[in-house]
Amino acid sequence: MFRKFIYLEWKSFTRSASFASNLAMKILIGFLVLYFTLVFLALGVGAFYILREMKLDPLVTVNKFLVYYFLGDLIVRILLQAIPVMNIRPLLTLTFKRPTIVHFSLGKTALSFFNIMHAFFFLPFCTVLLYEGYDPVSVILWGVALFSIVYCNNFLNILLNNKDNLLGIFIAVTAVLAGCQYYKFFDITIYVYPFFETLFHTKWAFAIPVLVLSGLYYWTYNYLKGDLYLDAGLSVKNDIAKTENLTWLNQFGTLGTFLKNDIKLIKRNKRSKTTVGMSFMFLFYGLIFFTNSNQPPVMQIFAGIFVSGGFLFTFGQFVPSWDSSYYQLMMTQNVPYRGYLNSKWWLIVIATVISTILASFYLYFGWEVYLTIVAGAVYNIGVNSHLVLLGGAFTKTPIDLTMTKGAFGDKKSFNVNTMLLTLPKLLLPVLLYWLGSYLMNPKLGLALVTLAGVLGFMFRNTVFSIIEKIYKKEKYKTIEAYKQKS
Repeated sequence: MFRKFIYLEWKSFTRSASFASNLAMKILIGFLVLYFTLVFLALGVGAFYILREMKLDPLVTVNKFLVYYFLGDLIVRILLQAIPVMNIRPLLTLTFKRPTIVHFSLGKTALSFFNIMHAFFFLPFCTVLLYEGYDPVSVILWGVALFSIVYCNNFLNILLNNKDNLLGIFIAVTAVLAGCQYYKFFDITIYVYPFFETLFHTKWAFAIPVLVLSGLYYWTYNYLKGDLYLDAGLSVKNDIAKTENLTWLNQFGTLGTFLKNDIKLIKRNKRSKTTVGMSFMFLFYGLIFFTNSNQPPVMQIFAGIFVSGGFLFTFGQFVPSWDSSYYQLMMTQNVPYRGYLNSKWWLIVIATVISTILASFYLYFGWEVYLTIVAGAVYNIGVNSHLVLLGGAFTKTPIDLTMTKGAFGDKKSFNVNTMLLTLPKLLLPVLLYWLGSYLMNPKLGLALVTLAGVLGFMFRNTVFSIIEKIYKKEKYKTIEAYKQKS
């Protein structure tokens, strides 16, 4: 029976209308998988000896920070790991048993790379422990316990799939715990570390996570099986619509009409609200760079671009995919492309300005840091805002607005055009900053980045005319792509 399911999955993939883009994306993902595999292998083999060189007990240190390891794993899963599902509705009318369908779906999650990649760290680390003379039975049972926790996260991700606010809660909790430990207010590892030590030194303790895993599997199985009905869990959910006039935008004419649609779209749909929430997290991206004196100075402008450009990179890069559900209807109306693109541009500009104001807490690190963020904001407004709109002409991936999974989209159409347009967004400001710093000092670097943004704003009409022509050229290809739902 499972062989039939695998056969159907393969046919669904190869016969999909988006097979070519999916294949290209999977090739790119394959390189990323290879990269992270090598990174985890290097950490698994080298962690023991690196920690020992630092005069630390390798096993004790790893056990101490496993709480952050598993919290981070859960956050990444909620953010990125898709829940493998099959085209279930047709199967329910056939002779397949519901338990078989559920077991197969859960089995697919077990083979996810989000689970397998942990083996590239834990297995080499356990091998090194055995080589260094640790008790073999303790090492094996400790490894089994840790893998059980990995799969506990896997099934928790399924159970928490439709909980909209949990991602932000987990990130906030992890950040608070890490911050309290860094500033020595409260150390969570003191209370959690003994549990992981017990898993190693007490033979029977490995059964605790194994039993928890068994319970979670049973819970997840019943959770999915209970929704496996055409008139229940798989039925289309009908939400209550709320009307909002937003009449104060009428004074802006056609621009105001489009802005009203965008504001309503953001407020009423799960995907867009999740994306806007994720863009808020970009405000704290600069803490990684501005608080680390070991970072190359040129990376500060890289951080400045991200701090002010969270909305631009998360929401802006999927214009016009946000309107994919009614794009065909919109194209039958007398809708000027210039007005449509102008509204998206102003939405990005307003969000960038708000992000820059909210980022004023970086003044704590000095005026130079905040000026870097302001320079990044000017570049985002003058250059990157145009580039994301231009990239939208080639990103033809429909978005399901009712879904929360994958704040950055279910599948990003990968092509050479969008890849090349990504380079000026990040590399050009870094290059300008480096050039100015090399010729004179960092202030000149910031001036060059700001000048590029100002020039982009000055020639906005010319750039918009070019972008408008490209959108018109790609119009029918975009409409055809949005008709494909799988």
